[in-house]
Amino acid sequence: MVTEEIYGKYIKILKEELVPAMGCTEPIAIAYCAAKARDVLGAMPERAEIAVSGNIVKNAKSVVVPHTGGMRGIKAAFAVGILAGKADNGLQVISDVNEREYASIKRFSDEFPAEISVPSEAEIFDISVRLYRGGDTAYVRIAGDHTNIVKIERNGRVLLQKPIISAEKSDRTVLNVEDIIAFADTVNVDDVRDVIGRQIEYNMAIAEEGLRGDYGANIGKTLLRSYQPDIKTTAKAYAAAGSDARMNGCELPVVINSGSGNQGITCSVPVVVYARRLGLPEDRLYRALCVSNLVTVHLKFGIGTLSAYCGVVSAGAGAACGITYLLGGNYCDVAHTLTNALAIDSGIICDGAKASCAAKIATAVESGLLGMCMYEKGNEFFAGDGIVKKGVEETIRSVSRLAHDGMRETDKDIKKKRRDVN
Repeated sequence: MVTEEIYGKYIKILKEELVPAMGCTEPIAIAYCAAKARDVLGAMPERAEIAVSGNIVKNAKSVVVPHTGGMRGIKAAFAVGILAGKADNGLQVISDVNEREYASIKRFSDEFPAEISVPSEAEIFDISVRLYRGGDTAYVRIAGDHTNIVKIERNGRVLLQKPIISAEKSDRTVLNVEDIIAFADTVNVDDVRDVIGRQIEYNMAIAEEGLRGDYGANIGKTLLRSYQPDIKTTAKAYAAAGSDARMNGCELPVVINSGSGNQGITCSVPVVVYARRLGLPEDRLYRALCVSNLVTVHLKFGIGTLSAYCGVVSAGAGAACGITYLLGGNYCDVAHTLTNALAIDSGIICDGAKASCAAKIATAVESGLLGMCMYEKGNEFFAGDGIVKKGVEETIRSVSRLAHDGMRETDKDIKKKRRDVN
């Protein structure tokens, strides 16, 4: 049984993390920053300076920005944010763009004088936009996460300044697997119905669209066409199809997890597929999604928002934990599933947002389900097996150190290979 304090914090974490976003969240954060800067300027700019961290370049370079007619990259995200963005909509900043505006967005992106730089002193997640018109200037900086505005200036006067680490967000260090299971066992489903229900609706809709349409490398369709579509293959295919669509310009929103739409899709869609295929009650599904989402947040928190470690590894493990719980698993079952899953695929790198993310999602879900099946059959990895430590929390900390500290040089090398900012 969790305490009232822990219960309240876990509810708050779910509400903070499971928010809607349209498109890959890094270019969308650029669009948000641009739209906010335009609002501060109070007019359309004549020129701009855009500064982003290397990790933002990595994740914005190759992905299609929705509502741009298929354009990619930083300049496209900036252009749609300036011309048509509504900053009050947060990560749905470009959700109201009309198709008739695509031509003007393309023209603006091609012709508008915007200088793009990658400062060496930037934070891992760092975006700033400075706009000029006549003698007026406006400056907005986002750092730490996707909507965390840390500084606003107009004509050199500071209108807002705050620390990069937001004191407004609830403490993620309270998360642990044992309490997550206890929370799922006891949560009043009405307390999470809106936030979890929206995740089911949005993320299943984009998964289904990915299977209907022709997006990227069509990983989801490939899985269903190439293998016997049993429940495991279907779960992988639906999750991959959501990413197929999202990475390649689909204009449907998703509900994110840990700042990522791919992670939001990965930790939720396989659980929903299992519940629906097996005809399990809605109450059980909602509780299982509490497990999958909170385990994903727990894993991702120690790694950081952006790194060289692919975030869908955490989300695939989270999905397997949710499915284990859905099928009647207890804390011990979930903990062993998680340990097994992390032992299998914690070597997947993040080389930026693009079509191949869908294939990584399929791999991460497969690894999570293999970890679950291993424990069902009485098999597991033990402390000393590679990065596995004694106890699930120590294993999580081991993976966090690997991803956050050990892969720094890997991250630098990936960013060098993707350093072209256009």
